[in-house]
Amino acid sequence: NVAGDSKNDPPKECKQFYAQVIILNHPGEIKAGYAPVLDCHTAHIACKFAELKEKCDRRSGKKLEDNPKAVKSGDAAMVDLIPS
Repeated sequence: NVAGDSKNDPPKECKQFYAQVIILNHPGEIKAGYAPVLDCHTAHIACKFAELKEKCDRRSGKKLEDNPKAVKSGDAAMVDLIPS
């Protein structure tokens, strides 16, 4: 179950979504194919990092690199995610 307003833009199932992620604490590098469990309100779902689109500054959001091979702790990135 996911919390949302059923009358105004209710939550919907999706095949893929684009998100900004900030890696807070992870030992090593994260590459495409990594599948962590994400928490959204009360839902917990594994989502695969399908593609790392860009690395960005975690404070300003300014693009630093297109299509990075990997990200690590302290990095922010725009990522295509696929729920499993």
